[in-house]
Amino acid sequence: MLIYEFESGKPGEDEVRTIHPTAIVSPKAELGEDVEVGPFSIIGEDVEIGRGTVIGPHVQIDRWTTIGEECQIFFGCTLGNPSKDLKYGGWRSYARIGNRNVLREYVSISRATTEDGATIIGDDNLLMNWVNIAHDSVIGNRTIMANLTTIGGHVTIEDDARIGAHAAFHPFVRVGKMAMAGACSKFVQDVPPFTVADGHPARIRGLNIVGLRTSKVHPLASLSPETINHLKQAYRILFRSEFNLKQAIRQVRDELEPDEEVKYLLKFIENSTRGIGI
Repeated sequence: MLIYEFESGKPGEDEVRTIHPTAIVSPKAELGEDVEVGPFSIIGEDVEIGRGTVIGPHVQIDRWTTIGEECQIFFGCTLGNPSKDLKYGGWRSYARIGNRNVLREYVSISRATTEDGATIIGDDNLLMNWVNIAHDSVIGNRTIMANLTTIGGHVTIEDDARIGAHAAFHPFVRVGKMAMAGACSKFVQDVPPFTVADGHPARIRGLNIVGLRTSKVHPLASLSPETINHLKQAYRILFRSEFNLKQAIRQVRDELEPDEEVKYLLKFIENSTRGIGI
């Protein structure tokens, strides 16, 4: 490995970046302190990489991409590649990746289609091998996506969601916080928060009780037994009663005590544009 001192970002005298001699780094890229770049990786112009991030071998990071601090980018990832949407005309758009993300081998993340729009990845996510995130998608914090997850354009995955291997998401689908999307499933409708869904196409199968009770990294880990009980009651009314969804939402509001998580669940369903797979 060779150690280079870069003027970009105006580092101090003790700030270094470790870059393999076979890597190609644009002089117009900005690399933070203690960034490492592995063999044969390519970092384009207008790229910003935060302190302590490690870029493995054969990684391509295209222009207008921002990566936060202390991320781990493994072999073969392609980040910030141009949108594959046929409407994209080559204008400036962004891929913004937060802090402490782990992107395993061959993860692909595209920039947005819209001019000055952004594909956004939050903090502390684990994206396993071959995960593909298309243009204009928004990924929250602390999500886990298993191998070969395929995210269509404009998809939203909220905080602490868990996505099984080979799951595929139609454009504009939303997955609510703390939901679990089953492996090898086809998602063409929204997955409400706190639920488990899978199938072809996917349907709601239950409440993600295990996830609610065992999460170690999110404030939801401290949900009171009363809140979990309210979610159970709301789930039964919404998805396992004789009411249609509109009637069931009214019934939940009439029968249950006000609860922030139940309110969030109801609001998510009411704002769904693709519908809920029941």
